[in-house]
Amino acid sequence: MRNIKKIVIIGGESTGKSTLCEHLAMHYKTSWVKEFAREYLETLGRDYVETNLLEIAKGQLALEKKIGTAANQFLFCDTDLHVIKVWSDYKYGRCDSFILHKIAKQKQDAYIITSPDFPWKEDPLREHPEPKLREYFFELYKAIVLKTGLPYCIVSGNEVERMKKATFFLDDLY
Repeated sequence: MRNIKKIVIIGGESTGKSTLCEHLAMHYKTSWVKEFAREYLETLGRDYVETNLLEIAKGQLALEKKIGTAANQFLFCDTDLHVIKVWSDYKYGRCDSFILHKIAKQKQDAYIITSPDFPWKEDPLREHPEPKLREYFFELYKAIVLKTGLPYCIVSGNEVERMKKATFFLDDLY
């Protein structure tokens, strides 16, 4: 992907990632990559199993590659493979070696972490509305991002406040 900066929006369930991605893409007149897992799971017709996570990871990578060709300046991603690893570890106690290998090779430029202070919105694909678990996943994603050594910001508050923080971060960074 040319000189496109890949910005990953990462955070727990129902923390405004998709909305923020969409608004950032509109603001910067570029593309954004939806979470492949959502469409995949909606069409699965049953509860997912561990092997489905590998298919979700492959689908996410393919979608990023496809949509990335139309991006300019930024490509906003509504997730990355770290999220799949977190879910795999949490639910199954392990993660497929393909996913781990791809995580080691993925090339992001920055992260935006969404705080769990955003109101929970019920959805059949969401699993953990409990405040303690929302905070647990937030801290886990924050630790993962810190380990990457990449620039990041944490957004909190309502949609407008999150958008202001994210655009200030990106404008300052690039």
